[in-house]
Amino acid sequence: MGSVRQGSGGRGAAIRLRAAGGVLLVAHLLVVAWITLRPLDVPWVSAANLEPLAGIKADLERGPEQAVRQIGGALLLLAPLGVLLPLVGGRLDVSPLASLARTVAAGALLSLGIELLQTGVPGQVVDVDSLLLNTVGVALAHLAVVPAARARLRRRGARPRARRAREEAPQGATPKIPRVGIAP
Repeated sequence: MGSVRQGSGGRGAAIRLRAAGGVLLVAHLLVVAWITLRPLDVPWVSAANLEPLAGIKADLERGPEQAVRQIGGALLLLAPLGVLLPLVGGRLDVSPLASLARTVAAGALLSLGIELLQTGVPGQVVDVDSLLLNTVGVALAHLAVVPAARARLRRRGARPRARRAREEAPQGATPKIPRVGIAP
C-alpha cells in the first residue's frame, strides 16, 4: 500500500509507512505466537479437530455467546495480516485479485504453520477450523481495507505527478534513438 512517488518527500513517507508496517507486523506476529504457542497448564486436552467445520458447528451449538467468542476470536487472530502484509509489500499498482490471493495464501500458510507447531506444545490442540477461520479473517480484513486505501494513496500520489508533468512539459518530448543493426 505504500510506494507513492512524490519526489523525495513522497518516497520518504512511503519508506516510513512500510517501515511502520514492518514493525507492526513483527509485533503482531509476536503476540500471535505468544497466544497460540505458549504451553497451557490444563487438567485435560480435547482431541485434535481434523474434520472441517465440526468445531464451528460445536461452538454454534453451545450458544451465541460461546460462538461469538470462539469464532470471532479465530477470525480476528490473524486478520491484521490482511492489511499489514500488503502495507509491508508497498505496492500501489497491483491487481486487487492478485493482491488478495497473495495475502490470503500467506495468511493460510502462517496459520498452517501455527497449527503444525501446536502439535508439540502442551495444552494446545490442532484445529482445522482455526486454519479456516484465520484465513477467512485475513481475507475479510484485506477486502475491507486494502483496495480503498490503495485507491486513496494512488489519488494522493497522482496530484503531484500531474503538477510535475505540467512543469516538465516545456522541455519537450524525450528523444528516441533509432535502433542500429550490428555489422556483419
